[in-house]
Amino acid sequence: MSEGGRATPAATTGRDVFEYALLRVVPRVERGESFNAGVVLYCRTRSFLAARIHLDEDRLRVLDPDADVVGVRAALAAAECVCLGGPAAGAAGADDAGRRFRWLVAPRSTVVQPGPVHTGLTADPPADLDRLLRVLVR
Repeated sequence: MSEGGRATPAATTGRDVFEYALLRVVPRVERGESFNAGVVLYCRTRSFLAARIHLDEDRLRVLDPDADVVGVRAALAAAECVCLGGPAAGAAGADDAGRRFRWLVAPRSTVVQPGPVHTGLTADPPADLDRLLRVLVR
C-alpha cells in the first residue's frame, strides 16, 4: 500500500515494475544506422536480470558488408554473460543485478549500443523478455 491507504499497482495486480533496454547493432558508428539485436530486462523486486539476443546477420551485412560478425556476436554474448554475473562476467560479475543492468545500459560508442531504458509491469519477467524480443527485435 502507498501513503494514504491507496493500493499500489503491484499490490492490486500482482505485477512488479521492470526496466528494459534494447541492444542495438551500429555496424558503422559514423553513419548512425542501427538495428535491434537484443533486449535486456531487469526486475528488482523479483531479482531478475537477463538478456535475449537475436542477431540478423543478413541485416548486418546489408548495413556493412565487411562487418565483423564474430565480434558482434561476442559483444552480444558478453551482455548475456554480464546478466548472469559471476567470474565469467569480468569486473561487473561481482556487482548486484541492479549495478550490472546500469552498466549494460550506460551509453557507449561501440558497435553494440544500448537504447533508452523503458519501464513496464510484469507478473512473469522471462515471458515479458521473450515477448519484447519477439515484438521489438525479430
